[in-house]
Amino acid sequence: MWTEFVDKFHSHFKSNPNTRVHLGIDEDNHVLPTATLEHFDATIAKARKLLASLDTLAASQGNDEALDRELAELWLRRQIHDLSLVTSGGQRAVTQMPRAADEIGESIFMTFVKDPRADEIRLGEIMSRIEDIPRYLSETATLISSPLSRWRSMELEKIDGLSELFSTVVSWAASIKSPNAPRLETAVATALKSFADYKEELNSKSTTANFHLGEKEASKLVRLRGIPYSLLELKAIADEFLTSTQAQIETLRKELCSKYGLSPNTSAPDLQLFLNKKFKVVADDMDGVVERYKSEHERLLEFLGSRELFPIPENQEMIIMRTPKFLEPSIPAGAMVAPESFRNENCLSLVYLTLSEALLDEHTELSIPNMMIHEGIPGHHLQLTHAALHKSLVRKHISANDQAEGWTTMLEDYVLDQGYLGELTSEARFCAKRDISRIGARVAIDLFFMTGNDAYLQVGGIGVLDSDDPFEKAGHLLQTVTGFVPGRVQAELNWYSQERGYPLCYLAGNRAVWQLKRSVAAHAKLSGFELDRVFHRTFLEAGAMPMQFLFKHFANEGLVDISALADS
Repeated sequence: MWTEFVDKFHSHFKSNPNTRVHLGIDEDNHVLPTATLEHFDATIAKARKLLASLDTLAASQGNDEALDRELAELWLRRQIHDLSLVTSGGQRAVTQMPRAADEIGESIFMTFVKDPRADEIRLGEIMSRIEDIPRYLSETATLISSPLSRWRSMELEKIDGLSELFSTVVSWAASIKSPNAPRLETAVATALKSFADYKEELNSKSTTANFHLGEKEASKLVRLRGIPYSLLELKAIADEFLTSTQAQIETLRKELCSKYGLSPNTSAPDLQLFLNKKFKVVADDMDGVVERYKSEHERLLEFLGSRELFPIPENQEMIIMRTPKFLEPSIPAGAMVAPESFRNENCLSLVYLTLSEALLDEHTELSIPNMMIHEGIPGHHLQLTHAALHKSLVRKHISANDQAEGWTTMLEDYVLDQGYLGELTSEARFCAKRDISRIGARVAIDLFFMTGNDAYLQVGGIGVLDSDDPFEKAGHLLQTVTGFVPGRVQAELNWYSQERGYPLCYLAGNRAVWQLKRSVAAHAKLSGFELDRVFHRTFLEAGAMPMQFLFKHFANEGLVDISALADS
């Protein structure tokens, strides 16, 4: 029966204790995951068994169940592929990428900051996980045979950042007068010693330069992300996007040079530097910058609430904070931690801001509104809150990057179109177009990193840098099209390289969202705010799924013709 399969699917995907933390499932979260090849192979075998059982089920009962079956199959195939992935050099991918800092830090930080349970319960789980660190680090050190040099450096930097988190947890235990405070201090001291041993062992390993997968594996990975384009089609989409976006930037450049009395020969990068300086955030320190983001969030809520363009659930909350130290190497400017799908009474998101003097040009009076549109309401926080509230057990486990990023990047234009920034619309749009050029570069760099073929970097009329270092080549393209400061360029490349197939989802999703909206307008004969409200509500209330499945959902709702799928 379908319900029995769903229960097994749920049990399978909640088996990892860190996954349970992120899902908000409070079951046996006192340990860290298992990091051995034997465990990964056992997980693959279980996923294959579940996948085979799908073929034995009776016919679907209704459109929602049919969609959930397709989503379950995709998610199982994706897990099998990711855990068994082999690079073009013949090395198992999971043996190249040390992620102990992320696995340790994120689960502890989430329990500390987001978990609504009593202090002593949370502290007990955190303490038990800290006590489990020596075992977990030993397994990870054995697992990682030949790390990529850059990934090893990232891991070492993140490990150093964990000491700040542990100090905070120790101070918290003392402040609540926990009887476990002495035991926690002992556990932390032991963990820090284990980190030193782990770093020494990691540094002793020979590194590899080959992290590429090749064309065949890259194509398969893209399909399993739910992206219905070939690699060459994605490159063409990126080329077209960058070319058209550069044309928009040039039009805005001429307008703004005239408006501010600048030389008509002022380049786009120089104009951006001028605007960054003119619209610099006035704040005494980095905490003041965070407060500026909070005030922008409130202003945006007021603007959107007066127009009733989006359905906003009551049981939602968003905390805006600085990026934890151990996550800074892989969060370029900001990020959002979604609400836990199984803690629906508390739909809480965290918005991280990576702040430093070197990165302040990424946080201006023109860029802050765009960041809050993207990360907050109506962006990630709103969409992922709706996804967490969806009744489907299958969809609660799905993470659809093209849907999520397509939605937010669409909104960056849409909210400006509604007049949110008034007389500063052109200034904000110029900076936003410079910034959103990143999603064209992301496609090219993602394809290059996956395949090793630098022909994918030839987009937007920009030549490929002559270098043997793939990160230098990729950084040249990214900096040229966006004007990002060097620190952000390097942080962007860090996560592009590790999150294969995710960076290209921004543009693929953006394109699909706009196509879907045009299809709704044509088929349902809707326009203006009526179109916006119907489209937004249906999109948000569908739950999490890749865009090609969302087209089917809209068709099931009678809002698009099924033939529109051919263009999705």
